[in-house]
Amino acid sequence: MFDNDERPLYEIKANLFKGLAHPYRIRVLEILSSADEASVSEMLTQTGLEASHLSQHLSVLRRYGLVVSERRASVVYYRLAYPQVADLLMVARQLLDQLLHASADQRAIADTLPSISPAR
Repeated sequence: MFDNDERPLYEIKANLFKGLAHPYRIRVLEILSSADEASVSEMLTQTGLEASHLSQHLSVLRRYGLVVSERRASVVYYRLAYPQVADLLMVARQLLDQLLHASADQRAIADTLPSISPAR
């Protein structure tokens, strides 16, 4: 995804955000931000996705270099490739909180979002 070094940095950055641009990919990253690692079965339970859909989202996140996987016996575990991914999610949450602050109805929705742990 980042193989063309001649492109302007803003284009490369926009491409990174394309990798983040799906609610379930954000949710997967939130799950991985709150733990050192998570198995595919744990993420299936927490997201409610079908296995094939989760697999597609994990593939996109791997392709963009945001997560890494490790197979142990018959179980595949995922973790964030960089702790800065959790930081990015936390900053995005803080920005979202500020943007929603003006509306009491929208603020109530923001308060129900699951917590994100800072990078370790």
